[in-house]
Amino acid sequence: MHTKFGLSICLGIIAGSMGLATSAQAFSFTTNFTEHLTENKAVKGNIWLNSVEFGGTTVSNFGLVNRVNILHNDRWTGGNTGAASADRGDLASGLVQELLTNPGAVTALGNTNLNNIIDGEDNGSFSMNVWFNQRVDNLFFWERGLNSKMNIQGIDKFGNSMGNLLTINSGNWNDAGFAIDTKEIGAAQRVGSLGVSLADLGLSSAIAGVRVSAQGALFNGPDWKVVGSASVPEPGTVFGLGAIASGLLVSSRRKKAQKA
Repeated sequence: MHTKFGLSICLGIIAGSMGLATSAQAFSFTTNFTEHLTENKAVKGNIWLNSVEFGGTTVSNFGLVNRVNILHNDRWTGGNTGAASADRGDLASGLVQELLTNPGAVTALGNTNLNNIIDGEDNGSFSMNVWFNQRVDNLFFWERGLNSKMNIQGIDKFGNSMGNLLTINSGNWNDAGFAIDTKEIGAAQRVGSLGVSLADLGLSSAIAGVRVSAQGALFNGPDWKVVGSASVPEPGTVFGLGAIASGLLVSSRRKKAQKA
């Protein structure tokens, strides 16, 4: 009991030092998906993310989680204890892991199966750094139950925090259009969705990853999934790469001409 209380205070102090916490100014998006099973079994099976739509834009090129560093996770001692674990649909492929490891978190998050999630317990506290396989400029979150909160902050490739500490409030979740029934629960629950932009995080350039955390009963155990939209290189960068490639080609031709 004293350990959890002290941890909550510690996390609060750390969060404050990383940046001023702000309320979410996040955006709504539409989730386009394919359910592997039909009728009442659909909620238990694989649910594949095809694309998302927002602001007249369709995104299907996603940055997927390929590395996780768990900074803190209340230990699981049986039953509904601990904080974050890997969970999947009753009939879905994927991982169930109560004593969550870094590779286990990657297995749960690093794919487009929306029925593979990180499950949070109601009173648990956790914090983890999550990196993507490419830099991203928007984040798309899903949360089973539409009843929890999360702290989110951008990080660089070394895990250093950047920009604002953003709190996504359960009252802001939008219905994603599907439900899931996972190993951790006994019946299907609706899934909510919410998008977070660079501006929401107080940043102006694409990020390598994000820190996700929850603090005990105050956050009510978020059960979540995240992907990012792959960042498009700046036009100047593309032009620069083209110029380099052109220069290498000219150089190669000159060398061949000299040998001839």
